[in-house]
Amino acid sequence: MENTSRLHDTLMEVYGQHDKWLDKRHLNVMVWMIIGLIWSGKIGLTEWIPFTMTTALASSTQRRFSRWLHNERIEVNSLYAPLVYQAIAKWKAGPLYLALDTSMLWNQYCLIRISIVYRGRAVPLVWKVIEHASSSVEFQTYRPLLDQAWEILSECGCYDIVMLADRGFADTEFMGYLSQELGWHWRIRVKKSFKVRRRGRRTCNIRTIFPPTGHAHFLRHIHITDKRFGPVSLAIANHRSSSEQWIVVSDEPTTLETFDEYGLRFDIEENFLDDKSNGFQLEASQIRSPQALERLCLILALATLYLVSQGTAVVSSEQRRLVDPHWFRGNSYLKIGWKWTKKAIIQGWNLIHLLFLDDQPDPFPSISSRTQWLNLPSLRFKVAFFDFSPKGASDCTALPACQALAQ
Repeated sequence: MENTSRLHDTLMEVYGQHDKWLDKRHLNVMVWMIIGLIWSGKIGLTEWIPFTMTTALASSTQRRFSRWLHNERIEVNSLYAPLVYQAIAKWKAGPLYLALDTSMLWNQYCLIRISIVYRGRAVPLVWKVIEHASSSVEFQTYRPLLDQAWEILSECGCYDIVMLADRGFADTEFMGYLSQELGWHWRIRVKKSFKVRRRGRRTCNIRTIFPPTGHAHFLRHIHITDKRFGPVSLAIANHRSSSEQWIVVSDEPTTLETFDEYGLRFDIEENFLDDKSNGFQLEASQIRSPQALERLCLILALATLYLVSQGTAVVSSEQRRLVDPHWFRGNSYLKIGWKWTKKAIIQGWNLIHLLFLDDQPDPFPSISSRTQWLNLPSLRFKVAFFDFSPKGASDCTALPACQALAQ
């Protein structure tokens, strides 16, 4: 318990580095919940009790946790924003990719989240929980999240933002808001039924111009849907061996790199997996209130942010193999930070006191095995570019490599 107390003091310092806490007791209770989450590896108010230093009865500790989660004075965004801002404040190199997605809880609640794509995983940025029986949500429902994300990122001075989203968010109102109101770029997957309007050609569905197997086509200066939204660019790929068919709309000219960029969107699915079966066991929660679930997601987000920051520090200091048994990096930064934190409070190792996500490329990308690395296929497409700008159309063919569909 003495070591648990050291972790408590560390997290109190880390999370208490802003003045948004209305009551320091709220911070203290939250830190004990995060410690319980880290040690037990699961969500459960009773599961966290053994890791809390208190002389109170177990029932009193459980009620304290429950009151925190249902406390309307605890405003999620105002408490989390300064901390995630601190983690990315020095992010200057290259674009910052965001991923928007939803996840269902017990077929009753829909978790909408925008996350920062980071080194094979995603770190929560803003989120919202609604009572909704479907993972499909309207633009006006998640628009406030975009505004909140913009406020955080504008404070950081991050100007090169790219939003990634799946087919459920293929909405021209969403696309227009990203470009015109927020000044962000975007890569959004769409369905074959989307209408395409090309200069000098008849309007058609994407399925009628789909490339043959093993080909990728890139259309520029086109308009989409009956609203004639655009001009936009389109990337279409029909992979030979995996039967993958990707259709990505972008506000910028598309190339093979567009598929690699869109492929980063899957990192938010790993983020949801860490919340659920691969990590914190969110679906084991007995909480059935949208507002309480949002505060519970704050606990998860803060734990994720700290553990990923700790994992980043471990890898940067070349100490990864003290906790990761793989020759190559086989664990995520979350798992590396998680293992380090547990071992550090037993061994007396150092723990970080500042949140930090490095903007440099991942020095050690995750590889599940040496065999996989040696056998990674080199995917190639026959590529055609079509430019439907007023200047005229052009068509060129090449055979470049593309790794996106291999992931």
